[in-house]
Amino acid sequence: MKTNSRRNVLKTLSSTVLAGMILPELQAKNTTGDPLKSVYTAPNTFQKAPDGFHIGKNIGMGGMHVGVKMRSSQTNGAFSCVEVEVAPKTMGPPPHLHRNLDEIAFVLEGTAHVLCGEETFVVEAGGWHLRPRGIVHTFWNASDKPLKFVDLYPNATFDLYLEQLARINEKFGLKQIDEKEMQRLMALNDKNHDVEWRFDLMMPIIEKYGLK
Repeated sequence: MKTNSRRNVLKTLSSTVLAGMILPELQAKNTTGDPLKSVYTAPNTFQKAPDGFHIGKNIGMGGMHVGVKMRSSQTNGAFSCVEVEVAPKTMGPPPHLHRNLDEIAFVLEGTAHVLCGEETFVVEAGGWHLRPRGIVHTFWNASDKPLKFVDLYPNATFDLYLEQLARINEKFGLKQIDEKEMQRLMALNDKNHDVEWRFDLMMPIIEKYGLK
């Protein structure tokens, strides 16, 4: 069996196992009571907001690209999923925690470094990692090759947080809001989605791994 074929089989098996674990939870956490419907996102494409907005590079962190693969509005508020690309030698978001959000990462390409509490994990392509709620965490790409991974949110509408963050950054970049208003909107977005930042932990990571 060729390497690419073997890799595709492993990805399919991993996705099947994940679906078996998550789908029962989605039905239980369904916020509307309506049955879940089938959702399809084609390869190399992303789901957009009803007005056509796409997060893209507006996330506000240089060297990162985020696209929504499945919106929470498509799953009755029970689940969402994004694909993240991180350029070589690039820091991810500042360390932070969520009070009500668990995140599951599946690395598609490259190698992810993930800080979770006091531990740093090196997650190779094909590897999974759970970042539980209430624990300070972040990720970065310490290698010389691009990193791509899928981030799954089985118990929160976190796609809405990321989308709002991207909208704020776009408005600031287009000078539609000033810095004071941007800070106010970001603080409100953090509060609405229970995000708490630990900026003091960021610089030591950047210095240790020689990141941008």
